[in-house]
Amino acid sequence: MTNIFRLIIFLPFLLLGCSPNVIEDNKLVQKIESLDMDIFSNMGDKIYSITSPDLIYNNSKLKFELKKPIVKIFKGEETKYIILSEESTLSDNNRLVKMSGNVKMRTINQDEDYLYADNLYADNFIWNTEETKYLLEGNIRFENQNIILNSSKAIMGSDNIIEFFSPVKYIIKDENNKNRYETNSENAYYDLDTETVSFKSKDKRVKSIIYF
Repeated sequence: MTNIFRLIIFLPFLLLGCSPNVIEDNKLVQKIESLDMDIFSNMGDKIYSITSPDLIYNNSKLKFELKKPIVKIFKGEETKYIILSEESTLSDNNRLVKMSGNVKMRTINQDEDYLYADNLYADNFIWNTEETKYLLEGNIRFENQNIILNSSKAIMGSDNIIEFFSPVKYIIKDENNKNRYETNSENAYYDLDTETVSFKSKDKRVKSIIYF
């Protein structure tokens, strides 16, 4: 019979709460049917939650290996980002999150009664929870109602600015959500709060700013 238990682990830097359904385990690998886990700071603040329908815990490597994970990153009580992928690993006492395969990151914004989202796609997502930036690698595609930005590497910071590394290809949409024009540039910076994109050269001088 499947044993269902509640596991609370106190760690030096993180407080971990989860409800795994264990179906098989041995000395090296523990197979878990599903996982719904919240990760807290040592101050009791929720950092992120993660769910997965299928995963294993590798005792020798001290890490979770998850299938079809969904990660929610919190700011206070609100969900700031939602990330989905094909696979993920949690290591270093759940402080290092690596997601791979069709990564989709949604940035959720609330404007009165209208809920909308920016979508950011990549091959890989890497996050050290002790830092306030997120690294995305491989086939980056950012898209919302105004613009599409493509590059091979991007970093999102706590200031809600996404830096896209050169070369960057961008497409401006018109009011009918059709592509208006496209071009290539060096580094691009998209500000999620002001909905502006700026382009900078290697010497960091601003070449242009587009407002939407």
